[in-house]
Formats: sequence, C-alpha cells, structure tokens
Amino acid sequence: MTALLDVTGLRVAFGGKDVVKGIDFSIAAGEKLALVGESGSGKTVTALSLLGLAANAHCRGTARFALDTGSVDLLAMPEPDLRAIRGRDIAMIFQEPMTALNPLFPVGNQIAEVLQLKQGLDKAACAKAVVDLLASTGIPDPARRAQAFPHQLSGGQRQRAMIAMALACKPRLLLADEPTTALDVTVRAQILELLAELQREYGMAVLMITHDLNLVRKFADRVAVMEQGALVEHGTVAAVFADPQHAYTRKLIDSRPVRDVDEIAPDAAPVGPPLLEAADVSVAYPVPVPGVRGWFRKGAFVAVKGASFRITPGRTLGVIGESGSGKSTLALAALGLQPFDGELRVTGQPWGRDKALDKSLRRKVQVVFQDPFSSLSPRMTVEEIVGEGLLVHQPASSRAERQQRVLQALAEVGLDERQFPNLLSRYPHEFSGGQRQRLAVARALIVEPQLLVLDEPTSALDVTIQQQVLRLLQSLQRQRRLSYLLITHDVDVIRAMAHDVLVMKDGEIVEAGPLAQVLDAPRHPYTRALVASVA
Repeated sequence: MTALLDVTGLRVAFGGKDVVKGIDFSIAAGEKLALVGESGSGKTVTALSLLGLAANAHCRGTARFALDTGSVDLLAMPEPDLRAIRGRDIAMIFQEPMTALNPLFPVGNQIAEVLQLKQGLDKAACAKAVVDLLASTGIPDPARRAQAFPHQLSGGQRQRAMIAMALACKPRLLLADEPTTALDVTVRAQILELLAELQREYGMAVLMITHDLNLVRKFADRVAVMEQGALVEHGTVAAVFADPQHAYTRKLIDSRPVRDVDEIAPDAAPVGPPLLEAADVSVAYPVPVPGVRGWFRKGAFVAVKGASFRITPGRTLGVIGESGSGKSTLALAALGLQPFDGELRVTGQPWGRDKALDKSLRRKVQVVFQDPFSSLSPRMTVEEIVGEGLLVHQPASSRAERQQRVLQALAEVGLDERQFPNLLSRYPHEFSGGQRQRLAVARALIVEPQLLVLDEPTSALDVTIQQQVLRLLQSLQRQRRLSYLLITHDVDVIRAMAHDVLVMKDGEIVEAGPLAQVLDAPRHPYTRALVASVA
C-alpha cells in the first residue's frame, strides 16, 4: 500500500539535545495510526514538527507527503509552501480547545477564516459552510452556536468546533493531539465515534497522539509506542495488545488501575460512628437576572441539590459524574470551604457553622487536589509545604520536631533523602508530576487526619504514575484505616478504590449504593451510559 506520509530518521532537538531520536513510521491513505506514550516521550513534538509548529526546534530526517502534484518533504519545505499545506492537506486538532481557540472571536468566524484563506470562499459561502460543518459534528442549533464565543460552549462543543475547523478543507491527513483528554467519559466516547465516522466519510488518514490505551483499542488500525524519544514497538493494534514485545509496552498495557483494598461487606455493621455525615446538603451560587429585574435581586444557580450520604471509618465513597455535575462543589462543602444549606457533621459534630469549632475539626479532614503543580506553592520548599499544617494545628512543636515529622511523612509516601539529596530544601518544580502528588499526600497526612477528600487525584497524571499513586492511597488506607471521599469522572479509578458510589448529574444524586450494585447492575440510564463508555 502506497504511503500517504513516510517519515524516516526523524530527529527533533532543542538546544542541541535530541528529544525525538531518529524514528521511522508511515501512514497509508485512510489509515488510523496511534502514537502512544507518556508525557515527555516526544509524541506531540513529533506531530508538531511535521507542520513546522515546534518552536525553536531543529529537525532532521525526511517526512515525504503525497500531494496530487507529487511527493514533497515536509521537513525541507520553505515556510510559505508549508503554510499552504497546513489546514488544506494536513490539519491538526490540538489537545486543549479552550487555549487553542481565540477567546476574542466567535467560533464561526474562526472556522470561516480557514475557508477564506485556504479555499477563497466569499462571505456568504463561508457562513453556510460553517453552519454545515458544525452540524456535521453534531452541535445542536449550529447557526446560533457559530455566533458563540469559546467560553460560551461546553468542553465537548469546543472540541467539536475545533474538529469542524480542522475538517473545513477536507484534509488528506488529520493530526489529533490528545483530542479527548480534557473531556468527560461520555463526551469522550461521542467525540471518538464522531472522528471515526468523519474519517470514513472523508477517507482521510489520522495520526492519533494519545496515552489512553482504551481509546487506541477502539479507534486505531496500527499503534506505534514511544519511550523517551525512541520508537520502541509498532504493529497492528490486535497484535501489539495481544502479545507486546517491549517491556515498556507491557508496562503501559498493564497500567490500568488495580483494585487492592480491604473488602467490606455492604451489609456489615460500621466500625465506629460516621466520620462525615451529610443530610439534605444543597449549594447555590448567585447569578445575575437579565433585564430590569436584575437591578433589584439576584437569581440563584443550584449546583448541589439535597445530597445525603455518610462515610464510615476505613471506607471509600466514590462520587462520579461529568463536569458540571456538582461533584467538586460537594467536595468543597464537605471540606467546609463552601457555604451550604442542610447539615454536615464531622465525627458527630456540626461542620461549617462555627469557625472556632471548625478549626479544631479541620485536622480530621484534609484534601488532595487535582493538579499537584498548581496546588503546591512554587515559592515554598518541601519542608515548608509539608510542615505547614503543623504550624496551624501544633504550634507548640519545635523546629526539630516538625522537621522530623516532615521526614516521616515523606518517607511514608515513598520520598527520602537517599533518593533526593537535600530533599527538604527542594522546590516543587524539581519533582515529576507523580512525585509532586506524593508531596501533596504527605502534606495532608502530616496532621494525622481521619478523612481525605481526593479531588480527581490522578487525572493530571500519566497512566503508569496514576497506578503508583492509587497503590499508595490503597496502602495508606489499610495502614491508617483512612476514609476517602473520592471525586472522579474515571470509572476505572472508582472500581479500583471505592466501597460505595454516588452518581451525580446536574447537581443531583441519581444513584447510590455499594460499588457492585451501582456499577455492575446500574438502574439509572445515566449510570449505564457512564459504565458503557469505558466498556
């Protein structure tokens, strides 16, 4: 089969250091190739280099691309010639549509710009083509949505708008860089189906950049695995997944979350009183009222509606739902950081009503946030970050006592000075994503809490690092009999960690119960859709 794109000996260097190290691959017309690897493997840089979009990069090798007029080398083309190919013959879907789309212009204008520049269509023809393109991606009311700014669209709608822009000129090759990573699981499945449908309709080839092996199984024909800039394995999806030859490929395939928790019978009597009890908890945010009425009063958006649950010692309550379902708002209320109606109790005492009482209870409830890089102060050392809770809850302790406690907490999460010399004086940027999340866990553990609120604790991590962090949390739960309130949109993480599950949609709990009951025999259509999206 003749190759549409044939890449040979591709090397990409920044500042004299190779980050892509002489890789070879090809894509035939109409084929779907997945380029798989963890962050830093070089897969995104590989795609960007093909279109000359890798800033300050020095590229070597060849990338032969078949045009109607003959084959060209993308890496050797002058910028004006390469600019003519971008968007017309080769298009790209970027990872995060909110940052890739211009916030100052309606999405319809941004799509029309491609049609004007690449196809020379007039204003009326562009307007019609934009509506048709948005309609082809499944956006409801496309004429109205074309006038919307990016921030006025949901994550799934923004991604669909970007797909419409990429497909405006019906390219021969589509480069899709993590096109579903920022999306909820049900929206992710919809986008994947949409891409497959449009790929068949247009007959284009797709180079999919991803670390999601479940996505690769469902979408790609062939897979190429990258590790630290090198291509370590490639072949058909069926062959590679059935019999991986390279150790790194086996590691990726085996990196799905594994359940390793103390099983507790659903009807077993709880050991001790509930650590956290919620009774009819609701959270509302003020919103402006349009028109003259808005001069005199504010409206309200109810983000959580009448939530009730309890968490007992040693158990994990998993809260699952898509973005906007209210699960993170519920977590903020459980932390005493968000005003609410209803009743919350921590170890039987009222919570979120009295600042003095809340402070004495706060050491019992700690939190690990989603993104460890943004939740750790870049100006504080490891010693200051991890030991900060002791200054608040044990102010009488000496500097030497605090330092010893910090070292113990770090050792408990797998960080020590043998591995990291001068550990206490280091800063967060000197650690990897998984190591930073371990620092966040150590910071929460140092005051010896009974309940941890875990807000998407692994969603910002690669699959192998995700597995390590989950194993750490499982081990800590067994050792300390910790309880977790786990907020996530990942069904696999829920299966690995939770004893009980709440399913939230539009601020309401639509289904609740033990793990097996909710996920293996779901009653609500929304729960069934969540489970089916990862099957």
